[in-house]
Amino acid sequence: MNPRPSAEPARSASVLLAAMAVLIGLAGVALAVAGAWLIALGGSWYYLVAGLGLAAAALLLRRGGGAGLMVYAAVVLLTLAWALWEVGLDWWPMAARGDVFFVIGLLLLTPWVARALTLRNAAGVGSARAVLGVVLVAFLVAAVFSWMRDPRRIEGISPPADATAATASAPVGPAAAADEWTAYGGTGFGQRYSALDQITPQNVSQLEEAWHFRTGDVRGQPGDPEETTFEVTPLKIGGRLFLCTPHQSVIALDATTGQQVWRYTPQIARPLALQHLTCRGLSYYPGAAAAPSAGSTPASGSPAACDAKLFMPTADGRVIALDPASGQPCPAFGGGTGQIDLWKNMPNVKAGSYYSTSPPVVTRSLLIVGGTVLDNVSTKETSGVIRAFDANTGALVWNWDSGNPEETAPIAADRTYTANSPNSWSISSVDEALGLVYVPMGNQPPDQWGGARSEGAKKYSSAVVALDLASGRVRWSFQTVHHDLWDYDVPAQPSLVDLRVGSETVPALVQPTKQGELFVLDRRNGKPILPVNERAAPQGAAAGDVTAPTQPSSALSFDPPALKPSDMWGATVFDQLACRIAFHRLRYEGRFTPPSTEGSLIHPGNFGVFNWGGVAVDPRRQIVFATPASLAFVSRLVPRADDTSLYVQGKERPNDSLPALNENFGAPFAVKLSAFTSVLGLPCQAPPWGYVAAADLRTGRVAWMHKNGTVRDSSPLPLPFAMGVPNLGGPIMTAGGVAFLSGTLDQFVRGYDVNDGRELWRSRLPAGGQATPMTYRGADGRQYLLVVAGGHGSLGTRTGDHVIAYALPRR
Repeated sequence: MNPRPSAEPARSASVLLAAMAVLIGLAGVALAVAGAWLIALGGSWYYLVAGLGLAAAALLLRRGGGAGLMVYAAVVLLTLAWALWEVGLDWWPMAARGDVFFVIGLLLLTPWVARALTLRNAAGVGSARAVLGVVLVAFLVAAVFSWMRDPRRIEGISPPADATAATASAPVGPAAAADEWTAYGGTGFGQRYSALDQITPQNVSQLEEAWHFRTGDVRGQPGDPEETTFEVTPLKIGGRLFLCTPHQSVIALDATTGQQVWRYTPQIARPLALQHLTCRGLSYYPGAAAAPSAGSTPASGSPAACDAKLFMPTADGRVIALDPASGQPCPAFGGGTGQIDLWKNMPNVKAGSYYSTSPPVVTRSLLIVGGTVLDNVSTKETSGVIRAFDANTGALVWNWDSGNPEETAPIAADRTYTANSPNSWSISSVDEALGLVYVPMGNQPPDQWGGARSEGAKKYSSAVVALDLASGRVRWSFQTVHHDLWDYDVPAQPSLVDLRVGSETVPALVQPTKQGELFVLDRRNGKPILPVNERAAPQGAAAGDVTAPTQPSSALSFDPPALKPSDMWGATVFDQLACRIAFHRLRYEGRFTPPSTEGSLIHPGNFGVFNWGGVAVDPRRQIVFATPASLAFVSRLVPRADDTSLYVQGKERPNDSLPALNENFGAPFAVKLSAFTSVLGLPCQAPPWGYVAAADLRTGRVAWMHKNGTVRDSSPLPLPFAMGVPNLGGPIMTAGGVAFLSGTLDQFVRGYDVNDGRELWRSRLPAGGQATPMTYRGADGRQYLLVVAGGHGSLGTRTGDHVIAYALPRR
């Protein structure tokens, strides 16, 4: 009789068993060796014990019988108990600890492995398989329960509208029509709130695409920096929309149909050594007369042409005034040039190293302009001066230079502003009734070392500063971070709102920060409305530097909890272990851990809990709709020997090239910054990484907070796991009780019930939506939601050139 038919399955089973034993043995050795390293660093003993257990199981499996399965079952049971002890019933942290063990356990229960074990030694195989099966079922049950729980979710209801808290004009700011969007944040108040109420929680699911416009402007052109982004929030004036593109074109569209009315593309000086290429928006000046509708706008060249103006900041350091009717430059502005040269009186002139990425502030008579400077390249950058120009003529009215804050009269022609002073790259807000403009300030380069900062930088870096509209002088300032070493510059536009505090209505300012604080201040004097406490901060700065002994903390805060070793995460137990080792090797003493040469863990990182998108404020409900995110970064100082070597790039600097970000020429240290990720490129901290939330601005109480967004467009496979992802781009709220957001790393625009935070609607976008939406009423009476989807170079979201309008179906 031929024995081959029965021998072949046995041989295959034996090969499978041998392969499984080798795999388990190698895994055990890896865990044991790395686990011993972790113990030496002061970490958990689990990995060493589990690794030794896997190695023992591998040896016993080679011998046959049930002993190997029993030892493996013990390792799985230990893993389950350890996971429950460390993280409880929290699915994603549990999965990182047990997924590999569970899958291997299922393979060990297959009939082929059982056959091979029995052929070698039949003793105890059946009972061992039963024990392993029970342990795997226990793990599965725990996983199912954890999948149904969300331990970080906060359930609740937002406060109802307070009839005494807002007048008819207060919800959208002074003199703003409900169907318009006249400034970046809706109005100069920066609330990102609309009084339109046609779209409600009951009908938002019926939103459909009304029109779709392609600008034809996409990143990838010669000379584009990596961070070339389509971040614009369009304006709606009369019957037209006005927007700008990354490469500086200005486009007017019919707001109801999406048809292009005109396009203006300025000639930009080249080459430009840019770190960022974007245009977040335009500014609108209605002129001496009332702002006309699109159909009655004066024709270009008529006597009244350019009474109203659009202001466009350009990447080569200008502000161009355009006629809203025709899109042509206003000839009488800027001394007959139609533009302002922002490089005038500036020190250290380097093409591309300064321009205004954000729309200027416009008042009844002024155009107030800040700008971004090169970040962490050198200590010899241009000035961060804030300037006010006459909105009709372009003449300089005043200048506030934080390096010379008392002299605000227009600078003399033969003088220059203070070099390397803190700048304001984000969006300012204005209250003309109080005569104040509110300026969010950045840091003095370099961000991570402050041993040589000026007195002005020490006072005004990372602060919100209230400047007098008439003179430019400081009325008050509030510093959100003392001696900032973390790139925690104030990134977002302040939102202005009148709050009902007890029996008094208080004019308030809500300032979001990268570190997660929402400071609620009296905008008349900068005094806190919600309590602000100074908390002790970690000490021990790098050589030549100091750290502030305390840092301010608000009663309303989305500051993420301090990281623990158990918060480390990965796709498997192996990269999770690698993250734990990395965690223990880095310096970390909680938030405000100073940067160091050995490497410091910065949490939250400079991506920020909040960034330039800011928050939305509902003045009737007296609440804020926020999108807190949390990603840790690693900051490592690199001692510099000279001002020419490239420590970050690791190669000689090409002639006339843009120096690498974070080289810090002129400072004692360069700095290497990176996201705190595993060897697989996943965040080392466990999800969620992004939320939506609402909080009461009068009490600081968080009403609800839910994780938000999926990893569909961030993972190698398009898996729509709702893990909660970061957002870049702001939210808006409406009087209809619906909030909208498009900036998450997955390509969706979403609508939420402001009352309880439920996601009510979503629509797939053709590209990343890293911009702030807006809403308006069209000529057909419908409320439109407008979303820009063009992607973000640094985030790696899909590029595009899309402007999409949604509306309810026509009745």
